[in-house]
Amino acid sequence: MSVIKVAILGFGTVGEGVYRTIQSHAEEITAVLGKKVEVTAILIQNKQKKREVREDVLLTTDFAEILQLPQLDVVIEAIVDIEPTFTYLKKAIGRGCHIITANKEMFAHHGKELLGLARENNVLVGYEATVAGGIPVIQTLRQLLKINRVSLIQGILNGTSNFILSEMREKKQSFAESLLQAQKNGYAEADPTNDVEGFDAFYKAMILSRIAFGEEPNWHDVERQGITSITNELMEAAEKLGLRFKHVASISREDGRVVAAVKPVLVGNENPFYHVEGVENAVNVHSDIVGRITLQGPGAGMFPTASAMIEDLVYVCQSHSIEHIGSRKECSKGKPDSEKPKEHWLIHGGIKKEADSAITWIDKVAKDTFIIEAAQKDLEQFVQQQSEVCYFSILGEVDLPVLNKAAVSVI
Repeated sequence: MSVIKVAILGFGTVGEGVYRTIQSHAEEITAVLGKKVEVTAILIQNKQKKREVREDVLLTTDFAEILQLPQLDVVIEAIVDIEPTFTYLKKAIGRGCHIITANKEMFAHHGKELLGLARENNVLVGYEATVAGGIPVIQTLRQLLKINRVSLIQGILNGTSNFILSEMREKKQSFAESLLQAQKNGYAEADPTNDVEGFDAFYKAMILSRIAFGEEPNWHDVERQGITSITNELMEAAEKLGLRFKHVASISREDGRVVAAVKPVLVGNENPFYHVEGVENAVNVHSDIVGRITLQGPGAGMFPTASAMIEDLVYVCQSHSIEHIGSRKECSKGKPDSEKPKEHWLIHGGIKKEADSAITWIDKVAKDTFIIEAAQKDLEQFVQQQSEVCYFSILGEVDLPVLNKAAVSVI
């Protein structure tokens, strides 16, 4: 029986998970591929550290040694940072290897170039693990995009920020206390900026945009908001309304262009994200034929991420066609800003000036906290006249309880 030779770059949580899964599911992988998969080399940082791997596996700190192996079919990358990862994968493609990556930041920046190089070298790129851990959202989009036209993707794409919001609400903790718990549990890094400020979700959203629409928005035009402004006071106000805070990335095509945002929003119990708690991820896809589908599952961890990479291993070894990222069929164009319907918002802060008639003040939830109805452009214009005011969109149709029928004063 012929053998597929694999190298793993990095042997941390993800790399070790991939190695262990290849060993534990060897029979299943062989049955699917008709070939045995064998890990032949692992790129490591410290040769002195003891690792439980077979004696015939090359352990090396030098990537050049891996490239010089007599047979090398697939390179699975499980490192962090943009470099040297990008350089390693380019060299692997040049060698004629399929590549699989979980590195969302690197792939957001250089995925288009890697896919182009792969086409030139007649190899494939697997990147399911870059977006939502064990959730097969990329494979699902690949299937949907054969006929369906995707109009909107929304997702909870970062388990750390979702865990923090869940802890704040359930345990009545501050953001700082919930972040510390996330760090103790190993969900957040010592520097949590990428997670709590939305960079991680942003990179994932750009990857999804490329798949769904064949292009990305201008990165500088994407609204990116973290969760650090959410306080216990805001959490309590949301609970009074039967709403929950979620950190959601959205990508859509509007008025002929792709637009995206990563920001905290409020959802009611009819929204599929309402019950997504802890480190779970979820992705909601809207398309013209199938309608709306939601995928939910673990967004990170040793075996969820390894699962996505092993499925990619099967994908690259079985596929005979090279993925092409190009122009996707458009759904009907969205409405121009001037025609967009009004939305409900939760607005909070020291409001110093009355709004004009474009904003409807619906109710006062708590001190300096109101429910309003407005078009986004009108709300943004109003907020520019204020100081230290924040606002959050309420997604979808929700039944807002009437807390006070009396006229709302904002002064």
